[in-house]
Formats: sequence, C-alpha cells, structure tokens
Amino acid sequence: MESPIRNPRQGGGGFAPGITGAEMSFSRWTFAGHAASHGGMTHHPDRILTGIALMLGFCVTAPLIDVFSKLAAQATPVGTVTLSRFVVQSLLMAPIVLGMGLSWRLSGKAVWLTLARALVSILATFCFIAAVKVMPIADTLAIAFVEPFIILLIGYLVLKEQVGPRRLAASCVGFLGVLLVIQPSFSVFGPVAFLPLGTALFFALYILITRSLTRLCHPVAMQFHTGLFAVVLCVPMFLAAKSLTGEAALAIVWPRGIDVLWCFGVGLAATISHMAMTYALKMAPSSTLAPLHYMEMVTAALLGYLVFGDWPNVLTWAGIIVIVGSGLYIIHRERLAARSARLATVSVSAEPR
Repeated sequence: MESPIRNPRQGGGGFAPGITGAEMSFSRWTFAGHAASHGGMTHHPDRILTGIALMLGFCVTAPLIDVFSKLAAQATPVGTVTLSRFVVQSLLMAPIVLGMGLSWRLSGKAVWLTLARALVSILATFCFIAAVKVMPIADTLAIAFVEPFIILLIGYLVLKEQVGPRRLAASCVGFLGVLLVIQPSFSVFGPVAFLPLGTALFFALYILITRSLTRLCHPVAMQFHTGLFAVVLCVPMFLAAKSLTGEAALAIVWPRGIDVLWCFGVGLAATISHMAMTYALKMAPSSTLAPLHYMEMVTAALLGYLVFGDWPNVLTWAGIIVIVGSGLYIIHRERLAARSARLATVSVSAEPR
C-alpha cells in the first residue's frame, strides 16, 4: 500500500499524513498551512457549498494576478512589478490582521523562517512575471503547475518519504506534459520558457518553509509578515543585482500612468484570491476543493485570449491535459492512501487491550 504524502503545509515535526497531493498544488497562491489547521474538523454541508463557491472565486480571481502582471510588465520593469505586488499585499493585509486581533510579534525562529519564505516568494514571483511578460498566460501557468510534482519528488528523494510507484510514475508523466508545453514555447520565446520552472521550484521551497512556520504564526499574519519582509528584501536585492548586472528588468522605478493601476491590481488580485482560498479551505475539505483548482487553467486561458489574444496551440493543450490528468490521478491515489491509513488507525484503536 502506498503511504500518504505528508502535507508540507502542516505544522509539527515532519510531514503530516493523510493530505492529498492536490493541496500541494494550491501553494502558488494560498495561505499555506491554513488547510492543515482545519484538517480534523467536521464540515457542514452548507459550509462545504460556500467553500466550493469561494474556491471557484479563487479560480476566477487568481488568473487576474497574471493578467495585471502581464499588463504592468509591458512598460514597467519586472522588479518594480514584483515589489509593488508585496507593497500592496502588505498594505491590504495590515488592517485585516488588526481587525482579527492577531499578534504583530514574531519569535526569533519565526523571523528567520519568514525571511526565507519572503526570499523564495520574491524569486518565484519575479520568475513568473518575467515569463508572463512575453509568454501566453496559459503556457506560463501550465509549466508552473509542475510544482506539486516537485514537492512529491523532494519528499521522496530528499526527505525519504514513502511514495508509491504509481504516484512517481504520474509525476514523471506530469513532467512530460510540461515538456510538451515548453517545446513550442522555447522555439518561440527562447530560454525564458524555463522561467516558470524556476517559479515551480521556488514555490516548492516556499511550501517546505511554510510547513515549519505555520506552527509559529497564524496564516493571515504570516501572509502580512511575508509581504512586509519581501518589501524590505526586494529593494536592496534588486538594486544590488542591477548594479552588478546592468539588467533593466531589475530596476526599481515609480510606475507611470495606467501602469500604477496595473501594479496595484497585481497586489489586489493576489490578496482577494488568497482570502478566498483561505476561507474556502476553512469551510470545505481540501480533498473536495483540490480538483476544482484546475479550473484556474481554464480561466487563465480564457482571460489570456480575451485580453491579449493568446490561445494555446494544439501541442500546448496536449501538455495541459497531461499535466492536469497526472495531477488528478495523484489526488485519487493519495485519497485512497489516506483512506487506507484512516481505516488502519481505526482498526488498531478498536483492538482489545
């Protein structure tokens, strides 16, 4: 029997069993750790429907992050768009933290983990915006969706977690799907087509860091502090990197004209979608919401076509289908593994002592 993948967003030492791989695919945008904190609760049917509605709201609003990023990056340096995303996020999250009465203080360990989380978040965001500046949104997002497979392989190769051969095979198939998307993208856009892989890798690290941080900080406060720390890190990082490389994309400037609105939209869409996901995971089981996450790919493709006239070609669609199919299969296998683990636990507890 395959053992369940452990959730990289769960608190406690190591990964926690019984969480679906699809939860990992939420990581690019979610308040990681929030779902795990509600993993043992009973969900009322009405709340589940509300959770599903919020999840669908996430799937509609999250691609707006990519739309606003692409619009802003046409005339504004990628570094500035990246910075503005965290500035707006921090400003919008601050009153939410205050209204919820959450603590503003962080322990010493939490400070270092938040700094690390902010750093990988900056790198992941920069890679994605740099890619989506020139690539179609659907292509960029499809490649970034390889992140759950990276998490699974990190668990298997680095953390020595037990992962069944079927899920390993599904991950390999998922990578093949990514190659189908990269191939036409590389022929048109060159090495920039590999940037979404950087996004996937950095967000995989983001999840692993969050696994430890969620024990020390409320997920909403965690998002505020991550945004604030990212702002503090962005400016010296990008200024130093630009000084060393001369790369114009790293420049920090004040956006002009309509670009101010696009930059604000990046942070606004990120905050709204994050909040929708947070409360969706609070109201409904992640196993119910996980398959709906792939609706984001459809919304991204539609918005890319309506706003920019981009529509994935046949090979890209084939890759998207392979990626989504592999992800859904992993969800299915981990559900079975989690169910088997629960039954085994019940069986042991029921034995006479």
